[in-house]
Amino acid sequence: MSEAKIIAIAAEDSRGLDGEVSAHFGRCPFYVLVKANGSTETEFQVVVANPHFESHQPGMMPRFIRGLGANVIIAGGMGPRAIGMFHDFGIDVATGASGTVEDALGAYLRGERRGVVPCSGGHKDGCGERR
Repeated sequence: MSEAKIIAIAAEDSRGLDGEVSAHFGRCPFYVLVKANGSTETEFQVVVANPHFESHQPGMMPRFIRGLGANVIIAGGMGPRAIGMFHDFGIDVATGASGTVEDALGAYLRGERRGVVPCSGGHKDGCGERR
């Protein structure tokens, strides 16, 4: 069995595994936390409101996610600067997720990771776009 991971999945709603993955890691209203052992076993699921939903600044989200105990984040889009910040906190990043939280979690656990998908939020807070 692989080492346990606490995975935070950016979500558009509070429906847990049935919810939709958010396209933006910081401007999502919720995170679904899952403890996973190996590629198929999950031990728990918790839905957490994102207190930085309305406005996040660079560096806030890695601290928040690490504070939840997570060592993996899954989201739709995230730029290279933000990915670097998450890595600095010891958090693995999987981007390019879409569909349901359950589908994104399953893809991650099967090793179907995707590359960097830049944020498409159209804002200027520096969440990761290259300049």
